[in-house]
Amino acid sequence: MHLKAIIVEDSSTILETLIPAMSELANLEVVAIAGTAASAINALAQYANDWDVVVVDLFLKQGSGLEVLRACKVRKMNQKAIVLTNYATADIRRSCLVLGADAVFDKSTELDRFFDFCNSLGSSRQKNGSGLGDIAS
Repeated sequence: MHLKAIIVEDSSTILETLIPAMSELANLEVVAIAGTAASAINALAQYANDWDVVVVDLFLKQGSGLEVLRACKVRKMNQKAIVLTNYATADIRRSCLVLGADAVFDKSTELDRFFDFCNSLGSSRQKNGSGLGDIAS
């Protein structure tokens, strides 16, 4: 069963490699891509009932991934917010978690952990039926 994902990323180079990898390695189906905070917030609203995971980069062409995290802080229990950034310092991780991120991963060193986390969400959904259950990072 595919999990539906919204990707918030402004780099076409990263998108070209990340989307196929997410499909193949994490069983994620991308339903929307946003390159700015405003377009990401619109996608969250437009697909409010149709996403399971939002993958957020922090530095965007316009706005910040932190704005996106604030916008999706109020979401269904089974919807997860994951930050995938090149700037996963201890302070950034803490800030993201306070804003409601379920997990924070570094793009350059933690992609395996990111894919494992996404797979755990899918496995949990299959075990629990329709919901993702209570998965903590």
